[in-house]
Amino acid sequence: EKSFLQSDDSKGHELSLFCVPKHYEEDLDSVIIPNGLIKDRTERLARDIVRDMGGHHIVALCVLKGGYKFFADLMDYIKTLNRNIDKSVPLTVDFIRLKSYSNDQSTNCVKVIGGDELSALTGKDIVETGRTMETLLKLLNECHPKMVKVVSLLVKRTPRSSGYRPDYIGFEVPDKFLVGYALDYNEYFRDLSHICILSDSAKEKYKV
Repeated sequence: EKSFLQSDDSKGHELSLFCVPKHYEEDLDSVIIPNGLIKDRTERLARDIVRDMGGHHIVALCVLKGGYKFFADLMDYIKTLNRNIDKSVPLTVDFIRLKSYSNDQSTNCVKVIGGDELSALTGKDIVETGRTMETLLKLLNECHPKMVKVVSLLVKRTPRSSGYRPDYIGFEVPDKFLVGYALDYNEYFRDLSHICILSDSAKEKYKV
């Protein structure tokens, strides 16, 4: 699957070029993916998904909380395509929450919180959005779905990676701590429209 590549030495774009909430101006190093670029890439991902899965009933499972904005925009683009093309996709949605971060460190413990009975997904095709996938995929496969496809807005190039790659990828990004577009640092920054690089001083400022 092709993706939009951000180089490892990319410093992003100056904050002064974009509208950023005043209360976050001192907390961000730069804008790495502007909101307009996120939207355009998401629209293309929706087209690819409908092309590949048209004719199947998709249960779209959103991984909360970091995935909710991407998920909502992706579903909107798929619904628009459903109205305007011959090969439409029957679509239902569900939600699950995974928690694996404390401050800026990914923990080994992945907590699965909420979500309806996963057994309801048996025999359905699943498009999934979010992070910390491998634990969730094990749970989903125990329900014997016909197929599982994962779409992730971001894949981070990091030596800590398990090597797992989603079926659909929006952007490949350097190993920085990113916030915005519903991605948080201890619940802050979800209200930021662009995806930005968090400053080191902000990690201390918002630490729990």
